[in-house]
Amino acid sequence: MSKACGLEQEESGGPLARVCVAFLDHVSVERALSENTLAAYRRDLRRYNAHLAGVGVSSPAGVGSTHVAEFLSALREGDEDHSPLSAASAGRALAAVRGLHRFAVREGWAYDDPTVDVSSPSVPLRLPKAVSLETVEQLLVVAGPAEAPASGDRAGMLALRDRALLEVLYGTGARISEAVALDVDDITEALTEGDGPIGLVRFRGKGGRERLVPLGSYARRALDAYLVRARSFLAASGRSGPALFLNARGGRLSRQGGWGLLAAIAERAGVEGVSPHTLRHSFATHLLDGGADIRVVQELLGHSSVTTTQVYTLVTVEHLREVYAVSHPRAHRVRDG
Repeated sequence: MSKACGLEQEESGGPLARVCVAFLDHVSVERALSENTLAAYRRDLRRYNAHLAGVGVSSPAGVGSTHVAEFLSALREGDEDHSPLSAASAGRALAAVRGLHRFAVREGWAYDDPTVDVSSPSVPLRLPKAVSLETVEQLLVVAGPAEAPASGDRAGMLALRDRALLEVLYGTGARISEAVALDVDDITEALTEGDGPIGLVRFRGKGGRERLVPLGSYARRALDAYLVRARSFLAASGRSGPALFLNARGGRLSRQGGWGLLAAIAERAGVEGVSPHTLRHSFATHLLDGGADIRVVQELLGHSSVTTTQVYTLVTVEHLREVYAVSHPRAHRVRDG
């Protein structure tokens, strides 16, 4: 297991190496982190161990705040083997180091947490990119038919799948990893008063958290068309299991496959800079523009904190400012004289 930190043997590594191994085991089991997050933790802690070994520190009890600050500085500056990291990437690495030392204190490997007095690098605020409803509709049309019969060939079946996937991404605000992880049984219905049943999707988000998100009528029709006509056709060519979205070989569509098909659709539509996350941003922004409560949007997106969701309010405020500046006769700059 010591290979998780880039060490040859747990026994030959010092106390810090053993804490590193125990910490990675802990977050893997107790916090149910995704494979991508665990891989990032491994890389960051491998580099942290190497940095401390270079200055003669091999025990968590021997690490001081100066060591942590110097490591953070080294991340930002880079070296012969590493390019300089952005503030966001360096902050992510520091988060792994913080978790390691908190774990060490809790488990009795050290008395003090040396990261307490080390501040994370400030990250410039980036407003999420959202596209207009017209652009979303353009992408959906290019993706394929929503209900019309598709041709019986593989291309026609894949077009039904592509349309259903894009409808789900935009209609629910799902992450691409959540969408491709869906099983057929994750699509269900709930009874409502007056309007009959409403479609629901069960997503498994970060940290293993589950949430139910309503499925709009457009997405539901596209999914029904895909399930009735295309999924069984694609499943016949491979081992599909319970997966909802299948690739051309009949297996579960991968995260990379989802990115690739959207990139191809965007290219055919003549739209640049579109990713699955763009559809998630657009989902949130359009909801807030339509008057949705930010707490509701938080739940739909699966954010653990409303602070994460609040960045979308900045997008809508910026849009309002631009419209006001262009449209209102008293918003223009006063001319001299």
